[in-house]
Amino acid sequence: MESIERIKSIVESAPIVLFMKGTPQFPMCGFSSRTVQALKEAGAEFASVNVLENPDIRANLPRYSNWPTFPQLFINGELIGGCDITLELHEKGELAQMVRDASKA
Repeated sequence: MESIERIKSIVESAPIVLFMKGTPQFPMCGFSSRTVQALKEAGAEFASVNVLENPDIRANLPRYSNWPTFPQLFINGELIGGCDITLELHEKGELAQMVRDASKA
């Protein structure tokens, strides 16, 4: 249960949190890279967690979020989804609005 509490604390620590493989500067998978790029294009300032360096988080985040894959994007504590959903929101212009709304909250 300690891992779940830690994840919850991280999710609540910033308006936008991305759990990813690697870092925004050095993504370690294409899905994480594309998600970071979409967030940057949307003007997002975001916290990130490298799940490759945090095996406990990597193992338990899917249980916390009920989402099996990485990356996982949270905005205002709510799971938005993974790469495909983030890219779809970005293409529709909705991600930029979500980012603006998160910065106001």
